[in-house]
Amino acid sequence: MGARRWLVSGAVVAAALGAAGLGGAAYVLQSEGIAPRTLAPYLEHRAAGHNGVIVGAAAWGGAKLMEMDRGPALPRAALATVAGAGARAVPARPGGQETLVAGAEQLRAAVAAAQPGAVLTLLPGTYRISGRPLKTGRGGTAAAPITLRAASPGTVRLESDTVEAFQISEPHWRLENLTIRGVCQRDDDCEHALHVIGGASHFVARNNTISDFNAHIKINGHGGRFPDHGLLENNTLTNARERNTGKPVTPVDLVAASHWILRGNLITDFIKAGGDRVSYGAFAKGGGAHNVFERNIVICEHLLQRRPGQRVGLSLGGGGTGKMFCRDQRCVAEQEQGVIRDNLIASCSDEGLYLNSAAASKISHNTLLDTSGVLVRFPASSADLDGNLVDGAIRGRNGGDARLHDNLAGGVLSQYLGRHPLRQLYREPAALDFGWREAAPRRAGAETGEARPDLCGAARPAQPRYGAFEDFAACLAPAAASL
Repeated sequence: MGARRWLVSGAVVAAALGAAGLGGAAYVLQSEGIAPRTLAPYLEHRAAGHNGVIVGAAAWGGAKLMEMDRGPALPRAALATVAGAGARAVPARPGGQETLVAGAEQLRAAVAAAQPGAVLTLLPGTYRISGRPLKTGRGGTAAAPITLRAASPGTVRLESDTVEAFQISEPHWRLENLTIRGVCQRDDDCEHALHVIGGASHFVARNNTISDFNAHIKINGHGGRFPDHGLLENNTLTNARERNTGKPVTPVDLVAASHWILRGNLITDFIKAGGDRVSYGAFAKGGGAHNVFERNIVICEHLLQRRPGQRVGLSLGGGGTGKMFCRDQRCVAEQEQGVIRDNLIASCSDEGLYLNSAAASKISHNTLLDTSGVLVRFPASSADLDGNLVDGAIRGRNGGDARLHDNLAGGVLSQYLGRHPLRQLYREPAALDFGWREAAPRRAGAETGEARPDLCGAARPAQPRYGAFEDFAACLAPAAASL
């Protein structure tokens, strides 16, 4: 997306603005699926550099479009009350030889020297990571992974002032219950909390809170090896302020790896203030396959609302990949057979779901509120969409094949009229209150295939509701509120 998006949209917007009358312009914008929140920054971008009257008119028009599309910005609840995707029980201490770790230097040495089956338990306190990342010395095995952990969440705080806090290059490592925060003076210097690279297959990060990085968790191949079969589960990834950087801002930045599962994570406030100002909550790109995003909550703008820039919830394909970084050195398809299901995505200034050259994708039972909707883009993209509730439009563009089955979705025209009937199903979605206002519509029958729980961990009935959850109150259970 980014600059390429302006090039593609420019001709369409010009056609709309040149159409005869309001009805003609509305028809062009509707047929192309251009939401008001997409048109508004385009108008301001085009007006930049002109005289003050033109710039002022564009800003006024853009603000009105945003107001019609997005509604008012309301105070938001603290993260602890936006509980997340189901109960988040603290993982029990795994079996194996336990070593108690105290102090930053002992931590560095323990990570470098750990043997298969080791359980490195950090004693409560604050640990500073400076100068260079903590690097894994050797890997674990399927039967004897290596675990780095706190005994309970909130007791161990890792503060990093280096580009990467951890560089994991060996297989079968697990990180659990840690709080990791970037504390660099310049945002460019705090890139990743976790860099999972090369041979680091079967990596697990569970129940961690990670904040104030550009790309909190970076995953990519190296030297012809790829860190496949990873799991990111029940983590909170956020930032306390905008990231003043031109580098990628994406809490989960997955390139060229396959068979990853992102489950039950809470991802918020990934605002990119520099460069093209385009950011993503999480993406998988670079020619990988069989990656799954399920039961996550993505709030693009939680405490940091209405900042300039474009924010996308989840993506298969992201903004594309340079061929040299692709798994097959070609990236004819950025992703194959990816799955996005049972996620809540809200408050995004751009698409909730963006598929860029993502072949044979499955998009099911997601709830998208206050986003542009779903965009399936370019000839390599194909997606089956079923059971989704989308406050916005679902559309294909530039040859993308969006195969719609049984979904509830709004339309572009209603957004220009300031009408959002699907938002009215909820008590106050702008304040992140996702309780039902009235009985929500149900599907005639569940999709075929394996039964699975909804966003909040509840079993779906034979005739489920559209979207990610039956009752969001289940996501606010005491077991989850400890976040």
